[in-house]
Amino acid sequence: MIDKTKIIDTVCERLEKLPLGHYIDLKTYKRNRSVIIVKVDEKKLLVIEDGYFKDRFLIKPDKLKKILKTLLKKEFPRSKKIRLYVMGKFVDEKALNTIRKII
Repeated sequence: MIDKTKIIDTVCERLEKLPLGHYIDLKTYKRNRSVIIVKVDEKKLLVIEDGYFKDRFLIKPDKLKKILKTLLKKEFPRSKKIRLYVMGKFVDEKALNTIRKII
């Protein structure tokens, strides 16, 4: 679990090392809301919001910090710590239906 104040920098660092087609999953402590960031290629990222709101954004990497800041306020308003999972190959149905223990 990573402190909310450091999550944007941590995600940017992890995305640089992430292979194409793989993704990062950000979840709340209770694991009931998430933001998924998929590295489509070097110039495109797919951001999937799955919580209070459900939305998808195809963005350039330089826009990631701004959109993450907005999504963190919207999806994790009271969270102090956020779970970060570095996942494998992105398969749409499998990634959104990953079952983890809900606290």
